Amino acid sequence: MIDLLVAGGGYVGLSLAVAVKKAAPHLDVRLIDGAPDGAWRGDQRASAIAAAASRMLAVLGVWDKIEPQAEPIRRMVITDSRTADPVRPVFLTFEGAAGTLEAPAEPFAHMVPNVVLVGALREQAEALGVTITASTTATGFSTGDHAVALKLADGSSLETRLLVACDGVRSRLREVAGIRTVTLDYGQSGIVTTVEHERPHDGTAEEHFLPAGPFATLPLPGNRSSLVWTERTEDATRLVESDDLIFEAELERRFGYKLGALKVVGGRRAFPLGLTIARDFVKPRFALCGDAAHGIHPISGQGLNLGFKDVAALAETIVEADRLGLDIGAIDVLERYQIWRRFDTVRMGITTDVLNRLFSNDVAPVRALRDFGLGLVDRMPALKSFFIRQAAGLASDRDPRLLAGKPI
Repeated sequence: MIDLLVAGGGYVGLSLAVAVKKAAPHLDVRLIDGAPDGAWRGDQRASAIAAAASRMLAVLGVWDKIEPQAEPIRRMVITDSRTADPVRPVFLTFEGAAGTLEAPAEPFAHMVPNVVLVGALREQAEALGVTITASTTATGFSTGDHAVALKLADGSSLETRLLVACDGVRSRLREVAGIRTVTLDYGQSGIVTTVEHERPHDGTAEEHFLPAGPFATLPLPGNRSSLVWTERTEDATRLVESDDLIFEAELERRFGYKLGALKVVGGRRAFPLGLTIARDFVKPRFALCGDAAHGIHPISGQGLNLGFKDVAALAETIVEADRLGLDIGAIDVLERYQIWRRFDTVRMGITTDVLNRLFSNDVAPVRALRDFGLGLVDRMPALKSFFIRQAAGLASDRDPRLLAGKPI
């Protein structure tokens, strides 16, 4: 019988499999991935990895492979303006290496191409003995007293002591488990693409708050930046489907010319944005992890890092239960993970919801209030330091060991 079966071959599923197998090599850990074999190599997106997450990846033995292809974010600039405004006043800046972290020169985040992140985790998982099966879709499962029987699309089944769903915000396994969600549709979509520019970005990320939503530029290696561009869904669809000339003209209106001429070098896609939080993170012998447990607005750039926090907490829960001779799939064991992660997840969901409603509008009194607030924070070093630690994922001493760079 399998000890731990992970459904989902993205960064959350892979990092969970690696974390558990590295700390408890005797456990039989397997992963199934519904995507075709090698499909991950076509992912052109990049993700912001907070300092705490990079510490965890170092403990898992993969950060040394990722770091040479990662771009540190050393400065964050926040502006608030209308799209047509000729000048974008800067209301708030964060310096990510100003002695606010335990390591004085540690950036609060890195931008990492998804293909690099997933590739390093897959390589480490296979080296540790995790069995990965691609093109395998789960259709349902049934839970017994001692095991879960997972049914696969080809008619076969697998038995495991613990099943973890890492199959995304529209999780099929969450639905089969009967776990309901709290869901809000923002009527917005995030356009994701990559651009080249003439001048260097110097490790600076910018977030422009525009009436339709935030327009974020995130530094990549070389003279390239990753964009997360929020628009109303109907406008995002029109832009993605428009010809290159119209798309680049609209892009330049928002990006500006401070880095010289722009060229779109990655495919462009639009993803619907909303808030989804599962009402339960666990059931007997079943747990949700990553986007299967929560999906939040990208306005704070913390979606991926919430997933890594889930991984660190669930891996620690599983490994410590195993060391004590407890049943890793028992509901009383899994409840520790749920208690650990639920409050932080709900808090972050509420925070991103409030920020999106506050900044994605053009109401004059609201604009004046938020700009005053941003300027006030910019003039308070202690408060800025607090927000940097939040962005870096170093907010609490009660966080899982992996996020502090310590092995389980």
